[in-house]
Amino acid sequence: MITPVIMAGGSGSRLWPLSRSLYPKQFLALTGELTMLQTTIQRLSNLEVNAPLVICNEEHRFIVAEQLRELDITGSIILEPVGRNTAPAIALAAEVTVDDNDPLLLVLAADHVIQNTDAFTDAVKNALPLAQAGKLVTFGIVPTQAHTGYGYIKRGNSVSDSSGYDVNAFVEKPDPQTAANYVESGEYYWNSGMFLIKASRYLQELQKYRPEIFNACKKALEHTTHDNDFVRLDAEAFALCPDESVDYAVMENTTDAVVVPLDAGWNDIGAWSALWEVNEKDEEGNATFGDTILQDTTNSLIHGGERLIATVGLDNVVIVDTKDALLVACKDKVQDVKKIVEKLKAEKRSEFKVHREVYRPWGKYDSIDNGERYQVKRITVNPGEKLSSQMHHHRAEHWIVVSGTASVTNGEKIFLVTENESTYIPIGIVHALENPGKVPLEMIEVQSGSYLGEDDIVRFEDRYGRV
Repeated sequence: MITPVIMAGGSGSRLWPLSRSLYPKQFLALTGELTMLQTTIQRLSNLEVNAPLVICNEEHRFIVAEQLRELDITGSIILEPVGRNTAPAIALAAEVTVDDNDPLLLVLAADHVIQNTDAFTDAVKNALPLAQAGKLVTFGIVPTQAHTGYGYIKRGNSVSDSSGYDVNAFVEKPDPQTAANYVESGEYYWNSGMFLIKASRYLQELQKYRPEIFNACKKALEHTTHDNDFVRLDAEAFALCPDESVDYAVMENTTDAVVVPLDAGWNDIGAWSALWEVNEKDEEGNATFGDTILQDTTNSLIHGGERLIATVGLDNVVIVDTKDALLVACKDKVQDVKKIVEKLKAEKRSEFKVHREVYRPWGKYDSIDNGERYQVKRITVNPGEKLSSQMHHHRAEHWIVVSGTASVTNGEKIFLVTENESTYIPIGIVHALENPGKVPLEMIEVQSGSYLGEDDIVRFEDRYGRV
């Protein structure tokens, strides 16, 4: 059997402002109704696979769990306390699964687009005999252009009775002329970062070529804690693990690397220009989302939010509007969006990290207004969910229920607050909010005080394991 290993880390900074550090691109619906993570899992529907194993950052755990729940899928979620690249991540997956009949690990990124699912399925099936025989299979994308943004794989001799080739070399991102030479030769593929490897074989090769990674991951798993579907590592042990890609640590060293060609409309959506490429366009070459009116505008990507975007006389631009940030860029320069994110981070601005609308395991909140000593939020609590029992040192809160019913704990009192009713939470009082109903609870929260930061929360009890 195949165990899908979904790599769901990363910040997707080149897709800012839609992608943020705490809600990156893999959790967004960029090419359809499903998110990129959900689409990656759905892509496996024509293969016989075990439940997926998702590897993600600790801070994204509830997003992953909710998106799996929406697909009615249960699977293990390994939480990385710090990012350590793909070689350690795959090692964790291999260690966790190797004693379970030593499955084949189908390693996939959560943020890739594959337009031809049948071709993807066929490539995986073609790779199965190779992986079962102990080969370390990577999937090489048949190039459609001389792309300088991808690494390449040079194929060697064909492997008998298969569609695979021995890997001759992994090469870094080339200059334009070198990329053109690669494509013209027909011997090179884009490096997709997707693999099919037997768990035990990966561990053998990792121990052989990078024993320090092997030992660090093994130690990090010795003292794991399990909370529902979450697997938490020994953070101190994992922090000591080297930060290396699987290509550098294993694939460039092993003598058993094989590449299987994949021609399936693959794209890693590494920038806004890539999203423009994979989406449908109008007669003028424009890909639009949201409420837009375009006049004399061509070859552009216009991604709207809640308000109308109107354009006049533009060509080859990207416009992305969110509740708290607007991006306007030349489509040929969108790789530099990452530099904007770096500046935001250096200036300690919140826009690099979170959206104005923030998702929580119990629902979400939208910071709709703020000023000196006050902040206004629109809060949605999902049916049956509850915020932590908590207290604030520096702020008081007024809660106004717009729709639904709230069960409120205010000090020693517990009572219901229904539509058009309100209550007041003084500074220093332990309080909690729960939705006991069958429909979402919508309410307005007005905070007032000397400090209104999210870190002014002292939690006493939390069903989601937050501190």
